[in-house]
Amino acid sequence: MINKGRAIGLALKGAAMGAANVIPGVSGGTIAFITGIYEELIDSIKSFDLKALKLAAGFKVKEFAEHTNLAFLIPLFAGVGVSIFSLAKLLEYCFTQHEALTMAFFFGLIVSSVYLVGKQIKQWNAPAVAMLLVGAAIAVSIAFLKPAEANANPVWVFICGIVAISSMILPGLSGSYVLLIMGNYLLVLGAISSLNFGILIPMALGCGAGLVAFSHLLSYIFKHFHNATVGLLTGFVFGSLVIIWPWKQAVYLKDEAGELILKKGVEKIIIGYEWLMPTMNGAFVAAMALMLLGAVAVVFIGRFDDQKAEAKEKAGE
Repeated sequence: MINKGRAIGLALKGAAMGAANVIPGVSGGTIAFITGIYEELIDSIKSFDLKALKLAAGFKVKEFAEHTNLAFLIPLFAGVGVSIFSLAKLLEYCFTQHEALTMAFFFGLIVSSVYLVGKQIKQWNAPAVAMLLVGAAIAVSIAFLKPAEANANPVWVFICGIVAISSMILPGLSGSYVLLIMGNYLLVLGAISSLNFGILIPMALGCGAGLVAFSHLLSYIFKHFHNATVGLLTGFVFGSLVIIWPWKQAVYLKDEAGELILKKGVEKIIIGYEWLMPTMNGAFVAAMALMLLGAVAVVFIGRFDDQKAEAKEKAGE
């Protein structure tokens, strides 16, 4: 069984993951990776297999809990859930009203994360470098995809859940940004705030299906191709900096006369983004301060986990 101290720590890490996943361009998987729980998370999710179903069907509660590592998953996902539902409105406001400042904080966080993720590569060889470049290329190419229109069809929402959760558990690939590309980011964020179960239920089902299936693939490649896999993930994280560049503006769909085409008469349709250089003013100084704060926060997390690892080694655990 997990001790109380670790349960609180896992809940806090889950809260950080949940907060990160609400912001387009930021990945909860990155938070899991830099806080040292990523591989345990993947292996724990993967454990929901046929054996787990048999144990659950036989009401073997203790064996089921041990097999699926519930002592780890429950506090972690409790933190994720509380964070998403408590921060959804706040982050929705920050993202829509102060996008550059919000993204500046997460930009700093991701810059530091590149180092913390990359240092987990045991040996920098040709395959690791090649996969780093591939990962960066994939993440950058995603940034230039045109967002689709919102679609509340349950089947499409289910598919969005599968794709978004798969990207959420990949460091550097943001489930929220993928939802933005698929057209349903604001739809899902609004559903969370208003508890619209017509959207939330198919989304949750898609997330569950995608999580279990994708975790099996990730667990396998981690065990058999560790260096190349971490190289790929480092590339994802590095490439995601393009997505969360704070100074950009949305490009909206217009007709031949240059007039905005509105969906349902009120909603502007995003077809891409234009990346800008920052203007040297007070807002730039505030953004840089938040960027530094994000970078320092990640460095602190990394040092804290390094100290815990060294303490465990000295204790012979």
